[in-house]
Amino acid sequence: MLPLLLLTAALRLTAPALAAPPDTLLPPPTVAPADTLVRVDACPGQATARIGGIVFLGNAVTRERILRAEIDLHPGDTLALNDLAARLEANRARLFNLQLFHSVLVRASCGSTGALTLLFVVQERWYTFPVPIFSLAERNFRAWYDRPDRWQRLDYGLHLVRTNFRGRNETLTTNLQFGFNRKFDLFYEAPGFGPRRRLGLGLSTSYYQSHTLDYATVADRLRSVRSDDGFPIQRFFVSGGLRLRHTVQLLTAFDVAYHRQQIADSVAYYNPGFYLGRTQREFVDFTVVSTHNRRNTFAYPLTGSFAQIAFTQRFFLDGHTPASSTLRLRYARYLALGHGFYYAAGAIAQTRLARALAYPDSRALGYDAYLRGYDEYVIDGRHFGLVQQGVSYRLFRPNVLHLPFSRNPQINTIPFVAYLNLFVDAGYVATPNVPASNQLPNTVLRSAGLALHLVTYYDRVFVLELSRNGLGQTGFFLRSNFPI
Repeated sequence: MLPLLLLTAALRLTAPALAAPPDTLLPPPTVAPADTLVRVDACPGQATARIGGIVFLGNAVTRERILRAEIDLHPGDTLALNDLAARLEANRARLFNLQLFHSVLVRASCGSTGALTLLFVVQERWYTFPVPIFSLAERNFRAWYDRPDRWQRLDYGLHLVRTNFRGRNETLTTNLQFGFNRKFDLFYEAPGFGPRRRLGLGLSTSYYQSHTLDYATVADRLRSVRSDDGFPIQRFFVSGGLRLRHTVQLLTAFDVAYHRQQIADSVAYYNPGFYLGRTQREFVDFTVVSTHNRRNTFAYPLTGSFAQIAFTQRFFLDGHTPASSTLRLRYARYLALGHGFYYAAGAIAQTRLARALAYPDSRALGYDAYLRGYDEYVIDGRHFGLVQQGVSYRLFRPNVLHLPFSRNPQINTIPFVAYLNLFVDAGYVATPNVPASNQLPNTVLRSAGLALHLVTYYDRVFVLELSRNGLGQTGFFLRSNFPI
């Protein structure tokens, strides 16, 4: 598995920082499954063993109680030795998928009394990221390149993220963005408080202005209006919510958000249905999202499954605009086929119910959910379904690049691996009253292609993709996320 191999390489390069004390070193594992970072020293003549102690090493920033709350092992528990390796691997994966560590290693040994000592060795990441913003003011590279004023559609500023804030796995994010789009954001996410870390909190606020606005879809492409002196669109929101967290793999979020949005008179002139005849609207969203994430690693999964259900109820505060309900379901499955081959398949389905929908509320494919090969298009509608699948082949075993200018193990080792991916996608958007110029809604959409996936540290994935869509068009695309 990819993350385990990457972690093995990282552990070898940083052995002085991660090595356990001499009295905890173990002989070669006897019952641990292959391709894991779990080592078990069997207890001779015993079928079960009691946990005498659990020790964590390497967590200089992360509070130990955060790690203890994540695992389902406790001193005094009695474990069957025949499935001990699998139990330790499940807990190791939980800690790794907190996305706080480059690597997590687990060792178990029996003392003279026959009690188990469990040792979790972690290598922490770098947690503060001040990242300059220099980005394209478009949905993707192809959409930006097709704009005649592309060089004016650039954003710049500072994106500052502090992960593992206060050592409690909290995240604090701020954006100061200027240029074509102005955005000022502040986000705070705490997965869980208390000794069991089960109840968390999310807070956010954002203010956004832009010199351009996509006000209509014509010929399945976005048509925009621009104002150099003013802002056709201004948006503000503030939200808060609770997080019910069983483990890092099972999370339910409840959020309430207030939105205020305003458009210029010119937008309402070109598209009276943009806000259903209004230039300003206010509404409140009530959203619940439940996620069951059993992927082996969240950034580039190779095995496991992912399931999510999200429901949003929107109420408008003007007393006239009808409320809307949106339900979205997502499922994905990942399988190791052996000999370096992996298979992934995913599906997304969404339905939106309302007596009338404003133009921005009718988005379907081409935004956060997209069909590969149709990047220059958007498909609007109330309901949609999307199925994606692909087979990946690992081109080489994970390598680690060592940066000679730094001795800090948090940043001087760069795990790197590449996969060749063959994929096929299909989708459908259903909607009544389609404008005559738009041909893609209410039509079966399909595409296929070949891609190169580059995976490196801090959960970064880069995709180089060549695809052909159902319209007979071939294109080359760049992405920065795993599509399924």
